Amino acid sequence: MEKENLKKLAQHLANPHGKEGIETGEMMHSTNIGMILESINALLIEDDETILEIGHGNAAHVKYIIDKARSVRYTGIDISETMHLEAKRLNQEYQHQADFVWYEGEKLPFADKTFDKIVTVNTVYFWENPVEYLDEIYRVMKDNGTFVLTFGQRDFMEKLPFTQFGFTLYNTDEMEETVSGSLFKRMKISDREEQVKSKTEDQTIHRIYTILTIKK
Repeated sequence: MEKENLKKLAQHLANPHGKEGIETGEMMHSTNIGMILESINALLIEDDETILEIGHGNAAHVKYIIDKARSVRYTGIDISETMHLEAKRLNQEYQHQADFVWYEGEKLPFADKTFDKIVTVNTVYFWENPVEYLDEIYRVMKDNGTFVLTFGQRDFMEKLPFTQFGFTLYNTDEMEETVSGSLFKRMKISDREEQVKSKTEDQTIHRIYTILTIKK
């Protein structure tokens, strides 16, 4: 793939927009669904809990969250207007349990201690001020809540040709250090591996990723 096309793909991965953005959202869902489902499982969702997902993409996985327990309330937030609208379209049947919020990407537009569980997958690469953003997540999470942050390991991500454009990459030590600089104090680390289809070539690649389960 040529450099300009790689750069365009990186821009859509960070903030999908327009018709190509919808196609990128579908691709992200298919290539990331394993990471997403493992991250949702790590939340250990219980009855009547409020769930926040940061960077939901097209949110084709919302049913999986809602079916985890009884009377679950889901809120998805994204910087992409295209993904915001696509998520609402794909989840119309769950509108009584699922809300979608389009926002500017820095301040979370929620009151303190709103959510029981918070999850984000493959978004940390695009956080401009990661420690400050983690403190925002801390603020909107209940004291006994759980935050799951999932990311691809630096060694794996560096091999992907599009990550040279606007991605900040982390290994486990770097991510631990970043989280430790925030208000969060406790975390559990779980490394995972999976085979996934490449976003740029017609081949399967071996992905190494990490799930951090973070507590106050």
